[in-house]
Amino acid sequence: MNRVLPFLVTGFIWLLRTTCRVRAINDSRDRLRAAGQPYLYAGLHGQQIAMVVHAEKGAGALVSRSKDGDLIARTLEKTGVTPIRGSSGASRKGGVAALRGLVAHVSGGRPACLAVDGPKGPRGIASPGIAMLSQKTGAPVLPMSLIPTKRIVLSRTWDRTQIPLPFCRIDGVFGDLMYPRDGESVGEFTQRIQDELLRLEATYDPKEAAKTHAAMKPLFNDKGGSKKRAA
Repeated sequence: MNRVLPFLVTGFIWLLRTTCRVRAINDSRDRLRAAGQPYLYAGLHGQQIAMVVHAEKGAGALVSRSKDGDLIARTLEKTGVTPIRGSSGASRKGGVAALRGLVAHVSGGRPACLAVDGPKGPRGIASPGIAMLSQKTGAPVLPMSLIPTKRIVLSRTWDRTQIPLPFCRIDGVFGDLMYPRDGESVGEFTQRIQDELLRLEATYDPKEAAKTHAAMKPLFNDKGGSKKRAA
């Protein structure tokens, strides 16, 4: 079964790519491509399947070193996406090597895609990896929220994994480009990215945003500051 499963998952992804229509909203990628500027997709972990459906060939994607990550990596390779193995936070096992791999990938002129609250959450809390990558490469962050018109939500998973259904439309809503600011810390940039992703979800997918808010609420103190951020 372990040998067959990657082919089944890949076949399902190809089915979605073939039958689902992606509608991009506020898309600035053509302008970036014309300028030869690589960019960094930032999304939420629960939307990863739609991200793979939407991903362009040659994009790099951060994939954990877990057994689930092995399956994801094989699927990405078969769909033309480059998996870069490691954790999203520099302090985690494999995080430094993964960051170096992503820097090399993006510095070569190619985009990269990161689920910022992965690989294990908490849901909606961004890890600093994408902010660090943007600061090191100068590539802007392109926050996005992907909302299938028909989907199954796995409510018992920590990230409420969303599975788009064949023949649906996937609305890819992009926020404005985000660049590192002079004197801005990694933590401050990470917070800006997180806030924008949560804003997009709240605006375009309010029912799921309410679930994200409920999951995040215990992590915040009375003053609204985060008690805990995924490293």
